[in-house]
Amino acid sequence: MIHTDETTQEAVKTLEGLISILEDGKLGYTDAAEHIENPAMKTDFLEYARERALFIVELQNQINKLGKSTDNSGGGPLGALHRVWIDIKSAFTGGDTEAIINACITGEEAAVEKYKKALEENHLEHDQIYIVSKQLNSIQNTLSQIKMRAS
Repeated sequence: MIHTDETTQEAVKTLEGLISILEDGKLGYTDAAEHIENPAMKTDFLEYARERALFIVELQNQINKLGKSTDNSGGGPLGALHRVWIDIKSAFTGGDTEAIINACITGEEAAVEKYKKALEENHLEHDQIYIVSKQLNSIQNTLSQIKMRAS
């Protein structure tokens, strides 16, 4: 892909959208860990939150490589996804394990969709596609693990 201001802007916008989703996921998993009784699940949720934080750093590094600042990343409009994690938070207040798991599944499914859309839009460079694809695989694995707990 040839670097133009427009392509750089589109790539940054795409990466910032993914960062927003990851921020929501990180907060969602942290909240889930606080509200779930099962110690093994608490550990898993904290690990998922930590992984999301690492993903955020990876994407911020890509934005920085494009010559853009990441100071305000995640501060933009979060849209529907943010509402998903807000809904999830309300499920946590009851401490109901099934409700928490289902809320996490909803959040991860939304993240998977956002990642797939980011790859389909074709605004990313080769290195960015590799990172986003790797993160998507990890998120899909997490989603599968959570779904297995739900069944």
